[in-house]
Amino acid sequence: MTSGGSPPTTADAAEDDWDEADPAETDEPDEATESAAARRARLRRGRVREESRFLSAWRSRKVRFGVLAGVVALIALGLVAWFTPLLAVRTVRVDGLSAIPEQQVLDVLQVPDGSMLRLDTDALAEKVARLPKVRSARVQRVFPSTVRVTVVERTPVLYFDSPDGTHLLDCDSVEFAIEPPGPGVPKLITDHPGGSDPATKAAVAVMAAIPVPLRDQVGVGAVVARSVSDIALELRDGRTVLWGGTVDSPRKAAVVGPLLSQPGKVFDVSSPNLVTVK
Repeated sequence: MTSGGSPPTTADAAEDDWDEADPAETDEPDEATESAAARRARLRRGRVREESRFLSAWRSRKVRFGVLAGVVALIALGLVAWFTPLLAVRTVRVDGLSAIPEQQVLDVLQVPDGSMLRLDTDALAEKVARLPKVRSARVQRVFPSTVRVTVVERTPVLYFDSPDGTHLLDCDSVEFAIEPPGPGVPKLITDHPGGSDPATKAAVAVMAAIPVPLRDQVGVGAVVARSVSDIALELRDGRTVLWGGTVDSPRKAAVVGPLLSQPGKVFDVSSPNLVTVK
């Protein structure tokens, strides 16, 4: 029993009243209890966040604008270079010529007017490569205004006589000219000489395989190709090297030099493991 007045207060009710009255337990500080320094710090953090978001958005817009401006500038420069004489061809330089007149290459090349960017360099190189004495050709742009043509000429390694004249053969067995061979080119003697003849191709392959000193000695002699496996080199001093076929040519090239230092007239290296001198 209690006397009149206020109702009794239990322990649980007292705790509830205490929780409701405690401002320190709430998420947001009460302005009445928050100190001035804490309030200034909170406001400053808010301003920093706002400024950071503004700067980030500004930088993003600046980057996008810069990229767009760069693309527009590149397109403009490309159009100027493509359609105006800014990069027009003014000089054509031809390198690698010895037997071919330069004017012949220029006449075939016929570089079109206009920007260098519009040149089809592969097509131009193919036109030059069609010349009989050209083995390969390359066309390059040299900015701002030069076209460079690099030519590799065909050079004779053998020649053979026919009713229509002297035919020159290069290292690819290509008949590229009918004219005097010049000094140092050996004569090919075979039954059916020509670029498609197997014996002719074998003789050309042997000439590519023999050592340079021996090649020089064959220079005013002859290469006799009776078949693809029976090729002989007639040297300028009257000696003969029986080479055989193209098989084991590196081994034959290694043994033929010391063998030629011995006295004799016929040097047989067709079997390089069993060479003979007669």
